[in-house]
Amino acid sequence: MRIILTSLLSLSLLTSTFAQETKTERTARIKATLPVVEKMYNDYAEKNHFPALAFGIVADGELVLSGATGFSEIANKTKASAGSLFRIASMSKSVTAMAILALRKEGKLKLDDPAYLYIPELKSMPSLTQDAPPITVRHLMTHMAGFPEDNPWGDRQLDTNDDDLIALIKKGISFSNVPGVTYEYSNLGFAMLGKIISNVSGKPYQQYINEVIFKPLGMKSTIWEYTKAPKNLLAHGYRFEDEVWKEEELEHDGTYGAMGGLITSIDDFSKYVLFHLSAWPSGNAPERGPVLRSDVREMQMPWNFSGLNAKYKYPSGRPCAMTSGYGYGLRWSRDCEGRTGVGHTGGLPGFGSQWQILPEYGIGILAHANRTYAGMSTINTAVLDTIISLAGLKPLPVTVSPNLKQRKEQIVKLLPDWKGAEASGIFAENFFPDRSVSHRKKELDAVLASTGNITGSTEMVAENQLRGTFLLKGTNGDVRVYFTLSPENPALIQQLDFSLPK
Repeated sequence: MRIILTSLLSLSLLTSTFAQETKTERTARIKATLPVVEKMYNDYAEKNHFPALAFGIVADGELVLSGATGFSEIANKTKASAGSLFRIASMSKSVTAMAILALRKEGKLKLDDPAYLYIPELKSMPSLTQDAPPITVRHLMTHMAGFPEDNPWGDRQLDTNDDDLIALIKKGISFSNVPGVTYEYSNLGFAMLGKIISNVSGKPYQQYINEVIFKPLGMKSTIWEYTKAPKNLLAHGYRFEDEVWKEEELEHDGTYGAMGGLITSIDDFSKYVLFHLSAWPSGNAPERGPVLRSDVREMQMPWNFSGLNAKYKYPSGRPCAMTSGYGYGLRWSRDCEGRTGVGHTGGLPGFGSQWQILPEYGIGILAHANRTYAGMSTINTAVLDTIISLAGLKPLPVTVSPNLKQRKEQIVKLLPDWKGAEASGIFAENFFPDRSVSHRKKELDAVLASTGNITGSTEMVAENQLRGTFLLKGTNGDVRVYFTLSPENPALIQQLDFSLPK
C-alpha cells in the first residue's frame, strides 16, 4: 500500500476553537493511527474480494492521510492509488442537491415550488390519489416524492437520455405512496433533479455542476464520462463470481448520472468532503464556497425520518441505538452517545463507496472500492470509531460567547450569600418567582456542606451560545453549576442549578 500524506485547501473554513498548536497535536494523533487504519482496510479488502480499495481521512481543513491497496485494473495489474478514479454511484446525489441550492442562491427556483414548474411534463402526469399534492423540488431532494425504491432498476439507467426520461413521465409513473408522507429511496427523483438543473440553468447539469461546484473547490479530476479518464487512473469495475473477478461493463454518462454517475478520486473528492466539514461550527469567516455554509448545514439536516435501529451495534460489537434521517442528497444519523454522522453510500455494478463526516469531531472519511456493491459503510464506521478511540478525540469545544462569560462571572460574584441578587439585573423575570432567594440559598448551602467553602471556579463549557456549565471549586470538592439564558437582549439568567458532579 502506498501512503500519501498531504495538505489540501487552506480553507480555514473548518474554524475550530483550538489554537494552532493544539490542532497540530490533534492531527499528529490522527496520523499516528495510520498502521492500524491500513491493516483494517487491507483485511476488509481481502475478506470481501475487492480488487482495489482507496481511502482518505480528513480533519482540521486537510486530507491528513490517504492510501490504496490492490489493482484498479486487474488485466494490466495497474496499482490503485489515492489518485485513481472510481465511479462513486449515489455519493453523487449530494452534489446534485448542492447544485439545486446554488440555483436557489441565484434566485432561479424555490425548494417548495411544484417540480412541474421546471419540468412541465410533470403537471399532467396522473397522481396516485385525488388528494395527492404536487411533487415539489424538496420532495425529490429528500426521497419523499412517492416513487418506489428503484435501486436494481435505477442502476442500469445511467446512460438514459433526456427524451427517454420525458417519455417515462408522459407515460405515467407508478407511485408507491403519495408525495410528502414517507421516505422511499428514489434514483428517478434525482434524475429529475438533474433535468431541473439543466432546464433552469440553460446548460447540461454536468456543465453547471462543473462550473459552479467543482471549479471553485479546485476539483480538477472529477468527471462524468469514463472515456475522458486517463487510462492509467480509471478504476475498472468487477464482480466476484465463481471464485473469480469478472469485469463489469462501464456505463456511459447520461440523464441519470445526476443520481450516481460521478467518477472521482480520494484526492479530489476529499475537497468536497472538506467543504461539508467547513460549515461547522458556524462563524464569521468570509464565504468562499459554491454555496453558503448555511446552505451546507441545511443540506445536512434530517428533513425526512428514515429509520430507528434500537439494536444497532458498532462493528466492534458495542451496542448503541441509532436513528437515521435523510437530508438533501445526504444520509443523517445520531447514535445513543449523541454522535452525529452525515454522508452517503454509493453502489453500482462494479463499484461501492461511502463518505461520512462527524461534524462535532471535525473529522471525515471516504473510501472507494471496485467490486459490485462493495459495502464501505461498515468499514468506514469501524475506522472512524477506532481513530476516535486511539487518538483520544473529543467533540470540538463550543466557543464560550461573551454573554455566557459575563453571566458566569456575575454568578460567581454573587455566591454563596446571594447578596443583592434581586437587584442585580442579571436574572430574567421568571427567575425569583420560580424559586425565592431564600430557597435557592438553602439548596446551595446544602451542596456546599459537603464540598466546603468556594475557593474559585473553572472555565465554562458551553453547550451553545446561551447555555453551559462550569465548576465551583470547594475546599473538599466541586459544585457543578448549570445555567441557561433567556431570548431577551441582553440575555438574562432564566435557570440556574447546582449539583455534585457524578
